Amino acid sequence: MKARSDELQLFVAVIECGSISAAAEQLGQTPSAVSRSLSRLEAKLDTTLINRTTRRMDLTEEGRYFFEQARLILGQMDAVEERLAARHQRPSGRLRINAASPFMLHAIVPWVGEFRALYPDIQLELNSNDLIIDLLEQSTDIAIRIGALADSSLHARSLGCSPLNILASPEYLACRGTPQRVQDLADHTLLGFTHTETLNHWPLRHEEGDRWLIRPHLSASSGETLRHLALAGEGVVCLSHFMTFADIEQGRLVVLLADANSGYRQPINAVYYRNSQLALRIQCFLDFIQAKLAQYAC
Repeated sequence: MKARSDELQLFVAVIECGSISAAAEQLGQTPSAVSRSLSRLEAKLDTTLINRTTRRMDLTEEGRYFFEQARLILGQMDAVEERLAARHQRPSGRLRINAASPFMLHAIVPWVGEFRALYPDIQLELNSNDLIIDLLEQSTDIAIRIGALADSSLHARSLGCSPLNILASPEYLACRGTPQRVQDLADHTLLGFTHTETLNHWPLRHEEGDRWLIRPHLSASSGETLRHLALAGEGVVCLSHFMTFADIEQGRLVVLLADANSGYRQPINAVYYRNSQLALRIQCFLDFIQAKLAQYAC
């Protein structure tokens, strides 16, 4: 006997939810029914997919392979349904998006209402992670990445770019003064990133080039944390325009050393696994968010 699509969905749900009980709740079944279905599937395939104990579940090597293939098959089935729905201009299905917290909060969340009004049959699932994730392991359709890309196994679509600005709050400047030259930053409290040193190369022209490496006095792993520190008057920061444009417009943050800014712009890309036919729900989101991001290019 061959495995059915509902059995594939059940197996994928168990792995993505992390437990039989969680999958049962999602599927509207009892844990015992899900467990029996899983055992029947393993019997059909004549192989063990999951090593189960009372405390944890671990995929076997065969289970990991079957999980990857099952997700691909279910994705292809979703794509077929979406293509049929597209004939009636009704893209549908679950769309799982991952982005760093600052991008999610400032460049996606404000437009969710408008997107849902345009595409009511698309169910958004928004996840934030400040580190690069594995799309398959995190069950992600689209990941938004800021900066240069290195992973060639993924397909990428450019969504635009965003300038970097040197910023401080009016309260900080009133207390410490406004730097007039790049060298004046040596007399100021600098806010920077803890992990990625390239993010601490500020786009400032000076005698030796157009990137100024700072040594932060106060560091954080998240750009959103650094933004709040700058708003609180803790120091000078370099952040992307997409997450600070409202602060600048409303006077909460002031742009510094604009004449010395080299004009570097951070690339913004959407990445996803290569498919012969990109799901319609993904196309709709990418077209929509790309149009919205145009205002951050300045």
